[in-house]
Parts: sequence; structure tokens; C-alpha cells
Amino acid sequence: MNLQESLQTRINADYEVLVCGGGIAGIAAALAAARGGRRVLLLERQYILGGLATAGLITIYLPLCDGLGHQVSFGIAEELLRLSIRYGAEARYPANWLDGTGTRTEQDPRFAVQYNAQVFAILAEQLLLEAGVTILYGSYAVATHVQGGRIRHVMVESKSGRTAYAVQSVIDATGDCDIAAYAGVPTKLFEQRNVLAAWYYYAGDNGYRLQQLGAADVPTEERHERTPKKPLIDRRFGGIDAEEVSQMQILSHDVLLKHWQEKHAADPSVWPATVATVPQIRMTRKLVGAYELSHKEVFTSFDDSIGMVSNWKKRGPVYEVPFRTLYTPKVENLLVAGRCTSVDETLWNVMRVIPCCAVTGQAAGTAAAMGESFPTLDVKALQKQLKADGVRLHLDEI
Repeated sequence: MNLQESLQTRINADYEVLVCGGGIAGIAAALAAARGGRRVLLLERQYILGGLATAGLITIYLPLCDGLGHQVSFGIAEELLRLSIRYGAEARYPANWLDGTGTRTEQDPRFAVQYNAQVFAILAEQLLLEAGVTILYGSYAVATHVQGGRIRHVMVESKSGRTAYAVQSVIDATGDCDIAAYAGVPTKLFEQRNVLAAWYYYAGDNGYRLQQLGAADVPTEERHERTPKKPLIDRRFGGIDAEEVSQMQILSHDVLLKHWQEKHAADPSVWPATVATVPQIRMTRKLVGAYELSHKEVFTSFDDSIGMVSNWKKRGPVYEVPFRTLYTPKVENLLVAGRCTSVDETLWNVMRVIPCCAVTGQAAGTAAAMGESFPTLDVKALQKQLKADGVRLHLDEI
């Protein structure tokens, strides 16, 4: 952003913390920052909260547990799971975790659930409004003004035109690391690129069902552990080019329509009920932060841990998440949360899912409520507050 452009743009200084992206990470970050007493503005380009978890119809709240009977993700991660099924679960109800019935062995269901996207989105909206968060729909950041190692303004486009928000701190929960890229800090693209997905819901005489067409690919390092399913098409997608993403969405619609036509021919009662309104892209771009967490650092304890996550793909592994994976020394008042934190390519496929997004989102929002220079933030004070808010930080606490 140059000086001439800034002089022609209305500047808004009503907020202290700007959260960019209203997916699960953004919801958790905005909620934590507002509960910490900050004036928070949450930007969301859609007109529904939740991102892939709602508009993208990836409606499976993956495990809060390690698959061996131990819960590892707490705080807002658990709060949002319970919120998502306040009025009942669609499927996969974990009675052993929520009702205390049965056992929690390697053979039993993990602490995960399938929820209704629309209900969850509205409940999350109400939760944020109750906490005092201002939500601005149909809005997204397009540029940043960085000076003296800080983001001074974020340029936002909306129905109202262009506005520059002067804020004390920024949380990048865009999923694509857009704000970090705009600010000129080091980022990295997902080298394997994404396979096509076209999840949708259908309704018929046999009820309302989720149809999963396509999924996330398996990272190269893990292909000896699990054979990936054949992709819907051979083409892959990076996810940060507008034309390419549009083509991906069109192709997903085509695959979805053909799939439904086959189901409809076999059962005329079957009709599409809901289709994804955002591209079902899993990984695109991430931060190269102060520290890169490796998939090999399973069961490793960190002095600056801000919470723990499990591996949704297999039972057993647990990772402590260092605060250093959420920030860069290049821009002191910027944090990232969700699927664009600083991890290696293999762990990225773990960190992108709902519980991990909630864990990093809560940490980012709590940190933003405590200060605005994150490389020098008092991590012990941050950890103390997270623990007070119900988060367990270290392996010896489970």
C-alpha cells in the first residue's frame, strides 16, 4: 500500500485485534481475544462462519483424543465440539466420551463427531456476538501497510468499498496465509498440491446423508503407511490462484452432478440437499515461522507449548505445539492460526483439521489479548492464562 492509496482510503481505528478469516481458527482466535478484553473485528469473505467446516461441508469434527483413551485437545477445541452438537449430532456420536458409556480403548470410537453445518455456523455466530466480537461478512483483506516491523494497517474490501483498519495486532486465520504473504514475511506453498473433492449432502427416502467424493491426498512421506484412493481426476490444484480455484469449483460441480445422476437413476427419491459453497481445498500456503514443527517431533515437549493435538489419521501420536510456530520475527504484531502455522509438509496434513485449528486459534487470540509484540511476549504468562482457560499444555498432563 503506497501513501497516495492510503490518503484516498477511509481509516478505521475502532478495533484492537483484527482476525482475518472466520473458519474454526478465526472463530477460536476472535473468541479468545474478546474474552481477554480486546475490541475484536472478525473478517469473513462468505456470509456464514466456519469455512471448510460449514460452507465446505467437511462436517466431521475430528478427534480431540489420541485414540488410546486420552483426551489431548481442550479449551475452545472441546467447547466448539460440544457447541456443534448442542441440538444433536448428525452421526458418529461418541457416547463413550460424551455420556461415559462403554470404554475408550484402541477398538472404541475416538472423541469425534459429525455435526450439522448450518446449525453449527449459526451457533458459532451467536457465541461470538455474545463475547462482543464484531463480525464483518463479505469482507476480506487485500493488502497490508508494514512499517518498522509492524503491520500498521490492513486494507479490506467489502460492500462498503475499501477501508484501512489501523490495529494493534493481526491474526491471519485465512487458511491460505494471505496476510503473512501480503506483509512480505516468508511463506511456503504446498508442493504436492490438492486433489479434487466434491462433498455434498443428499436427501431421499432413506434420509439425509453426507456423500464424500474425494479427500485430502496422503503426503509423500506417508505413502508407505496408507494407500491413497484414486483421485476423482488427475489434475491437482495449488489453491491461491483465482482462475484455478474457480476451475476447481466448476469441476467439482460437474463431478457432483454426475454422481448424483447415477444415484438418482437407482433411487428416484434421492436429490442433492446441500452443496459446498467454498472450494474444498485442504492445504495451500503456510508460514515459515520462528520454528518449524516436524512430524518427527511426536511426543516431544516444548517449553513454549500452547496446547496439544493428536493425529486424526492414526491412533497414538500426540504433538505439543510451540508458540513459535504461530509467529515470525519479521513482523512482530502478526500471528497465524489454523492450517497455515509453521510445520513441515507431513505434519501440515495433521494441523489443518478442526481441533488443531481451534487449539492454535485460542492460543493466538489469547496472545493478542495480552500484547502486540509476539516474539517478545511473556510465554509463561500466556501459558498460565491458557491453563486457566482449560487448556492442557504438556504430555505429562494427560
